[in-house]
Amino acid sequence: MRKYYYFLTVAFLVSTVFVANAQNSFSGLIKSSPADATKLLNAYALPFFKGLGVDQNSGWTNTAKTKGILKFDVRITASAAFISSADKTFDVTKIGLSNHVKPADPGLTIAPTFGGAKNTDGPKLNIYDDNGNKVADFNTPAGVIAVIPAPQIQVTVGLPQNTDITLRAIPKVTVGSDFGSISMVGFGLKHNIMQDIYGKTAGELLPFDLAIAIGYSHLNLTKTLNVTPENGAQPKDSQQSTNFSNQYLDGSFNSFTGEVIISKKLLSFTPFLALGYNTTHAGVTAVGNYPVTTGGTLITNTYTTFTNPVSISENVISGVRADVGFQLSLGFFRFYASGSLAQYKSVNAGIGFGI
Repeated sequence: MRKYYYFLTVAFLVSTVFVANAQNSFSGLIKSSPADATKLLNAYALPFFKGLGVDQNSGWTNTAKTKGILKFDVRITASAAFISSADKTFDVTKIGLSNHVKPADPGLTIAPTFGGAKNTDGPKLNIYDDNGNKVADFNTPAGVIAVIPAPQIQVTVGLPQNTDITLRAIPKVTVGSDFGSISMVGFGLKHNIMQDIYGKTAGELLPFDLAIAIGYSHLNLTKTLNVTPENGAQPKDSQQSTNFSNQYLDGSFNSFTGEVIISKKLLSFTPFLALGYNTTHAGVTAVGNYPVTTGGTLITNTYTTFTNPVSISENVISGVRADVGFQLSLGFFRFYASGSLAQYKSVNAGIGFGI
């Protein structure tokens, strides 16, 4: 079992390293009023949200053939979604920012997203008060990573009537108190249509298996944030909170996929093709108190404290998905691999065992 633990550890480390690295990027976007901060954070993080959704809907099965009653397999897999070139940048003038936030240079408006260039900050944005006076500025952050990884552990058990049930999970993994955590739980069902029609002789009468499958997963993600008053700004009045110690991004991602799968077992090798539909809904909130510079004098700037200023709720994925791959069975052991075309291209691979 040592190799399974090693594989899982590597997958968890890969998936959580980018969680840690994203802390400063997200913090750097909450510099303006709640409405503008929400638009900036959504535009920057949307590829990250999409990648998580693609990963959640990956790797549910690698064959249309269902198991016998109470037969099982346990698998550990990892998915990786590749952010498309079109989603590596966004135009800050095209996302509906208010007149309080404007590019410092009208000719520099293209900013990297989460999946964009890692070594270069985006354009400088000026913040203006209600009287049109500039009170602060900031650069949109550089990108973090263009490949969004996610591990999965899942158990599949055969039920009566040519049906399998699958449970999958990512145990809660915390990357220290300074960064956050990630966890996931899900379930799936697969039903072999050909065995309904032809019974146990389906594999002998026809050159393939055909099944329908569904999968649902719920992923929770938290990232700590660190937004402090800019350049020694002071609260604009005594009503403003000065406690900024409990800032974090709270994300909830609900994904669903339904597909038709066709496969053919060739000795120990089973290639498959699947076509279906997948969706992901993202709900993300910036929790805590955040100081935003809203005024200033010749001596010092002042800030207003906003509580839970960012709230995003939208379907980030909704469309057709196609998967192709294989399962290799060597006695008790299994090896899996697949690639997919959806909103993003992705791959999934893993190892397992079963009967």
